[in-house]
Amino acid sequence: MKMLINGDFVDKDEHHEVINPYNSEVVDTVPIGDRGDVNYAIESANIAKKELYDLSAKEISNNLFEASLELEDMRDKIAKLIVLEAGKPYKQALVEMDRSIETLRFCSEEAKRIYGESVPLDATGSVDERFMAFTRKVPLGVVGAITPFNYPVNLALHKIAPAIAAKNTVVMKPSMEAPLAALKLVEIINNHFPKGVINSVCGYGSEIGDAIVVSNDIDKITFTGSVATGLFLSSRAGMKKLTLELGGNDPLIVLDDANIEKAVDACVSGAFYFSGQVCIGIKRVILDNKIADEFLSLFVEKTSKLNLGDPMDINTDIGPLINETAAINVEKSIDSAINDGAELLLGGERKDCFIQPTILDNVNMSMNIVANETFGPVAPIIRVNGVDEAIKVANDTQYGLQSGVFTENIHNALKCAEEIESGSVLINKESTFRTDSMPFGGFKSSGIGKEGIKYAVEEMSKTKLIAFNCR
Repeated sequence: MKMLINGDFVDKDEHHEVINPYNSEVVDTVPIGDRGDVNYAIESANIAKKELYDLSAKEISNNLFEASLELEDMRDKIAKLIVLEAGKPYKQALVEMDRSIETLRFCSEEAKRIYGESVPLDATGSVDERFMAFTRKVPLGVVGAITPFNYPVNLALHKIAPAIAAKNTVVMKPSMEAPLAALKLVEIINNHFPKGVINSVCGYGSEIGDAIVVSNDIDKITFTGSVATGLFLSSRAGMKKLTLELGGNDPLIVLDDANIEKAVDACVSGAFYFSGQVCIGIKRVILDNKIADEFLSLFVEKTSKLNLGDPMDINTDIGPLINETAAINVEKSIDSAINDGAELLLGGERKDCFIQPTILDNVNMSMNIVANETFGPVAPIIRVNGVDEAIKVANDTQYGLQSGVFTENIHNALKCAEEIESGSVLINKESTFRTDSMPFGGFKSSGIGKEGIKYAVEEMSKTKLIAFNCR
């Protein structure tokens, strides 16, 4: 597969092999770009700005909607591509594609809802009431989008589609671990917009990502990835606007008055979806001691029914991790926790890129498996006494993306909602819940800025004041 710059497919002499984590076979290759390719893509995006800006909101809306129809036609084919390159179970890849189609359609609507406001300049009394003003939302210019492997289409769209809806052009760098579906997405969007509006450049972060970040001709960076990379990126970005989604260490709190069966079902889904390779996946399960044994008995029973195997099989729940290095790192965290006193209730074994769904009891926050974000199918159990200790443990992390709380007590629910330090607190829902209409983005080291279509469009715009002296 090739890069797409200024409406043309671009190949290079050097190529990167995209490996299927299930069977280690080569799925395809992508060209390895260089800084010259980045410069060409940025130049093309800047040239395309005027043609995009001259389109009406309705035209942009219609074009995004037409792109969603083409994406829908390609739904099954791209879902299978996600399975091959990322190891995501097929039924979960189909969910990602359905969400992606919806994301494009949300952006299609939002393109027609970019409003300014009137400004009462005479509010201070020092300005004549006939001096009127209003604001307009105008595009930033060119957006650099750096996307991850775990949702190669949907998380790319959460950057690309709001940018275009707000009349920005885009230069995208996909993850080299899973670039194929993202490149196909760029190709689809390019079919519905002038050349140069959307561009893709493949390559490694140290060269391609850095070239995008430091360029004076890029106006905004939107990035999903690790805290370490986000910190480095922000140090290199200068005065650009930034949206950084840097992951989470999301807790699920289950209090003694919770509906246990609903909480267990939420935990099975939230902890093990896409083998735990989800930034808003449940990374810590905080149980009140009064219900911990009851919860764990049912949790182990339901988790043991998950099917591990070929991700292309529609019945598979747990596929491989993105690569063997990732699986080995998760295995080391599991072994370290057990050596430090955690009790293995289920799973814990690795074969190649696979990690069995794992439940560890008697974990504490000094253990690496919960002190840092563990990107794997692991549910570490932390036992607490009461809501105050649960909140204290939930906040004992550098992250603050999303949190889930199960309780039937409105006072406990409100207390958790008020005191937990995260961008979202979901009552009687797991932290993996996300829709396009909600603001998405965390506190602390989980990042800066907000995604979610309406909020992302605002992040992709700047406000201009226009005033008239009518005297």
